[in-house]
Amino acid sequence: MTTFPNSPRLLKGGLVLIDPLTSAVQRIITLQYNPDTLSRTLQVQGAGGEGGNRSEALRFKGPPVESIKLEAEIDATDQLEFPGHNPNAIRFGIHPQLAALETIVYPTSSKLLDNNQLAQSGTLEIIPMQAPLILFIWSRNRILPVQLTEFSITEEAFDPALNPIRAKVSLGMRVLSVDDLGFSHKGGSLFMNYLQQKERLATLHRGGTFSVLGIGRLP
Repeated sequence: MTTFPNSPRLLKGGLVLIDPLTSAVQRIITLQYNPDTLSRTLQVQGAGGEGGNRSEALRFKGPPVESIKLEAEIDATDQLEFPGHNPNAIRFGIHPQLAALETIVYPTSSKLLDNNQLAQSGTLEIIPMQAPLILFIWSRNRILPVQLTEFSITEEAFDPALNPIRAKVSLGMRVLSVDDLGFSHKGGSLFMNYLQQKERLATLHRGGTFSVLGIGRLP
């Protein structure tokens, strides 16, 4: 199928994994299809709180805790029709795409083996394995350091070898702010860029007037 030459290029959302110490890019995962909806919630971090000091009612403890949920579809049907374009789809279905997402929440096998050797040698303290920093990218206006909080996969169709060929992946993410990472961390810097971009966009919004609200002034 040909595309109209003047049609805009469709950008993809996705995840980028970077080394938390060096910021080196380890992996880029693009979503095959952009989700139709993206749900966000912001939990305000007020200093007052229930039963708190009334003088703190108009103060913030820090940035709100932002959560993001989306459902992405993965489908190998088109690739199976043209096996020469992607022979892996014939052999494995969408296993590679699912594995690329699933291994985000697994420590590597080499790290597990290293820790097992340390345990076998009598090492008393084993440092928890460090995960890569995950960036959720949804256009240049949203480059967010996140932590995966929910991850579910519904496999919906299979080939004769029982390889999955269609699935829905539900992702829940918590945005990591400077409260979580600090200002000197790469993720903290990206969060501050995200917040400053919000502030720039907010200045583009045309404010209302009292008359639109049905009043002439505040009492």
